[in-house]
Amino acid sequence: MSGFLLEGLDGDQGWHLADYVRRGGYRALKKILAEKLTPEAVIAEVKASSLRGRGGAGFPTGLKWSFMPRQTDGAKYVCCNSDEGEPGTFKDRDLLRYNPHAVIEGLIIAGYAMGCERGYNYIHGEIFEIYERFEEALAEARAENLLGASILGTDFSFELFAHHGYGAYICGEETALLESIEGKKGQPRFKPPFPASVGLFGRPTTINNTETFASIPYIINEGAEAFLNLGKPNNGGTKLFSISGHVSKPGNYELPLGTPFPELLELAGGVRGGRRLKAVIPGGSSSPVLPAEIMMGCTLDYDSIAKAGSMLGSGAVIVMDESTCMVKALERLSRFYHEESCGQCTPCREGTGWLYRVLHRIENGEGRPEDLDLLDSVAENIMGRTICALGDAAAMPVRSFIKHFRSEFEYHVEHKRCLVPLELQREGSKIYVG
Repeated sequence: MSGFLLEGLDGDQGWHLADYVRRGGYRALKKILAEKLTPEAVIAEVKASSLRGRGGAGFPTGLKWSFMPRQTDGAKYVCCNSDEGEPGTFKDRDLLRYNPHAVIEGLIIAGYAMGCERGYNYIHGEIFEIYERFEEALAEARAENLLGASILGTDFSFELFAHHGYGAYICGEETALLESIEGKKGQPRFKPPFPASVGLFGRPTTINNTETFASIPYIINEGAEAFLNLGKPNNGGTKLFSISGHVSKPGNYELPLGTPFPELLELAGGVRGGRRLKAVIPGGSSSPVLPAEIMMGCTLDYDSIAKAGSMLGSGAVIVMDESTCMVKALERLSRFYHEESCGQCTPCREGTGWLYRVLHRIENGEGRPEDLDLLDSVAENIMGRTICALGDAAAMPVRSFIKHFRSEFEYHVEHKRCLVPLELQREGSKIYVG
């Protein structure tokens, strides 16, 4: 499979500036500066590539960059969202660990294209050693005049800073991230105004995901068409897929968008222990679950997964085999969203608690016949009624689990125990080494 995000990496020994330059690093930045490409030309190339945001929403990156006001006095900012807290997602930390300069180069190019002289990379607080590595990479770039004033002798200046959070899931929401950088409590802002007009410190700001920025140098070096042709129409390029759960070889795999899901499953060693595939969460824990028979017919791209009734999201693929109790799995997810709600919005603050408590009693043999309709009603009343998407993130798994596996929930309520034998559940929970 062709790829560039992970190509030529040598683990902990190959992340330094000199290693990145040997792999062709900073060639894109030097090309832009030497050829004096206009910011508009850079944005047009990113638009033509069909690069979509790799953090979850899949919004077209070039279009997002074009929202940045061009004729504005004062500061403008570009921010990288490396607050990777979505359960099942672990791709961005590997990019920052093994290929940090690709992210830095992408951010510098973004700053050039949008007229920003300062940027921030907000890194998840629970991976502090990676934050420290990124600081080292920034120091290397500054030492070679790739960051700072008059970059490479030109009139373009750009400074980049790392900022670490403290492990709050809510700070992955872009406006909560901005609040946190400003030293405030990490809670989402009302929109509008949107960050493109009123963002960090009240100034125009664009926020993209780590993997999104790491894709930019390839687009500039090889051209938009080459990037687009790696994937499929409306889904340009390759994508990092974090596959975990009941597979023999969990990890990060870089694949062209549009790759059939069975190919990723095969690369990950298949369902471990030779068991039968039961369900897949294709885009991180907040995306709706899909039964095996639907997922096996999907290709890994935004449009195909959406057509199947879920979301590609961050590309975090959680695989569940026949040993999985779907009630227990949903109970765990609901507890996470209840614990991580910032409490600002009543539907989320109260609703996530309702979801978890009802699922907890079903799982523990105290379920009532009306509970399934109650869960669906609570989830429906959360969706679309909160400032940010955490409410939807908590509600969508509940509705999809009950939709596709209702009989298993009904069995729990009626028989006060799980449909999946406990012996099989215990066997499936053992750790396997592929």
